[in-house]
Amino acid sequence: MAKKDPYAALRIKEFNIFLLVRFALIFGWSMQFIVIEWQVYALTKDPLSLGLIGLFEFAPAFAMALFAGHIVDQREKRNLLALCIAAFSLISFGLFWLTSPSVIESWSKNSILYSIYTLVFFGGLLRAFFGPTIFSLVALIVPKKIYPNAATWNSSTWQMARVLGVGFAGFSISWIGVHWSLCIVFGLVLFSFITIFQIPRKPILNPKIGEGVISSLKEGLSFVFNTKAILGAITLDMVSVLFGGAIALAAVFAEDILKIGPQGFGVLVAAPSVGSFLTMLVTAYIPISKNAGMKLLVAIFGFGICIIVFGLSSIFWVSVVALFFSGVTDGISMVIRQTILQIKTPDHMRGRVSSVNSMFVGSSNELGALESGLTAKYMGTVTAVVFGGTMTLITVLTTGIVSPTFRKLDLTKDLEEHENAE
Repeated sequence: MAKKDPYAALRIKEFNIFLLVRFALIFGWSMQFIVIEWQVYALTKDPLSLGLIGLFEFAPAFAMALFAGHIVDQREKRNLLALCIAAFSLISFGLFWLTSPSVIESWSKNSILYSIYTLVFFGGLLRAFFGPTIFSLVALIVPKKIYPNAATWNSSTWQMARVLGVGFAGFSISWIGVHWSLCIVFGLVLFSFITIFQIPRKPILNPKIGEGVISSLKEGLSFVFNTKAILGAITLDMVSVLFGGAIALAAVFAEDILKIGPQGFGVLVAAPSVGSFLTMLVTAYIPISKNAGMKLLVAIFGFGICIIVFGLSSIFWVSVVALFFSGVTDGISMVIRQTILQIKTPDHMRGRVSSVNSMFVGSSNELGALESGLTAKYMGTVTAVVFGGTMTLITVLTTGIVSPTFRKLDLTKDLEEHENAE
């Protein structure tokens, strides 16, 4: 049967086109972020200026998230994604132009810096629309019965593109410089824009077209907070990212505790992503719909253990192994969470539910880095990481105890119902 086929989603031509578009976009976006960080630090020599890049992207994405979800549920998804990509291409071209020799020579450093921040801000606004649109479009491309398989390949593509984009950015800066590196980003975005039109337009499944913004947002928030499976998945994801952000302190561990230098630091940073990517590929062969709630709890519990081991380790290879398996457990939980969201969310509310998810989970990445920094400052680096891992364990245990419904969550019946309906 299709649901047992590890390549079920990949046998759908439109889904392959979608993955190609998403890979190019995430590769380009990840590459662009690293290149811009390098350029901004070259201009300012101030670490705070790097923090501002994250702030200028995060703030508009968070503020616009709910409204973006409403818009996504009211619009045709293929064309909306194409519009987002077109806007992203303008931002990418703007950054490419700002780093050209003529601009560098004729503009002041502050003018260039503020212009970069402005484009990053608009990129944050786009980020609010990309997530809900992509989440909604996937559900219109693949049959519901193979959502778990599609979630696996979708997450794997995202992880691979992010890892390769970040890695390639460093080499690209060295080989061809910042300016032409951003030209590659612009080319990838144009490629995505052209390719997305290979996917036909999709029907709008929302029966409440033209619904007021306030009532629409209330409905979306009410659905999330009243659906225990979705609320539990979002909460666990948010807490694990918020308190398990040990990677934000990897530079401190590399320099002061493990004393491994920049090359060792690169290995530490890469280890979770490698573990996560490999695990996502494996999950294509392992069904995760049965006992999904318990599997998610176990995966995040394992993630917390790995973070504690990393915090206590003073041996390089132990730290690398701990971070690798933190990526393994996070990869498992990511696929399960995405499957829960896809299966439990009605078609007409996908934009709003995805937006709520991106608000809490997306913001927890930045807040997690802040939490790690603050606790490291006042508690010490090792204590801060162990504290974060411990809080993750406590959250998992608390969720499992107070929410037996989530603990017993099984998606098998949902998938069977979708299969029978089709």
